[in-house]
Amino acid sequence: MPKSKKESLLFTSIMCFMMVFGMSAYNLLLHNSFSWGSLFGGLIPGIIVAFILDTFIVGKIAKGIAFKLPIKRDKMIYMILTISTLMVTGMVLCMSLFGVVFEGGIQENMGSLYLEAVGFNFIAALPLQLLIVGPISRMILGSYQKKQSVEA
Repeated sequence: MPKSKKESLLFTSIMCFMMVFGMSAYNLLLHNSFSWGSLFGGLIPGIIVAFILDTFIVGKIAKGIAFKLPIKRDKMIYMILTISTLMVTGMVLCMSLFGVVFEGGIQENMGSLYLEAVGFNFIAALPLQLLIVGPISRMILGSYQKKQSVEA
């Protein structure tokens, strides 16, 4: 886990990039509109929105809830799984709205489009986070922390 602001910035940046990249590719494939141009065209705005949401809103709420739950804190895996699940839930709720508006603008059937997006995004985002993005991000952070401790 990050131990400083710099490490938190690094960890959040890696996490946001990988999740937005993966979920953007997933959504484009889901809607039969995948192209590298489409993927990279929405990547920067998606990363910016995800980073802001993660840093200032969803991350704070998820961690606040996680630390109030009766979880065994002596086993780090329980906290990782709890925070990751809460983060995915919050980010899916927010980023699905961003995706629906970014792709189609404000529409008459926004409610149904949003609910459909939330459902499809949650079933992909949770395993992506728990099985791929989270472990890779923690591995990169751990390597950075090890390098920093050797240099100190």
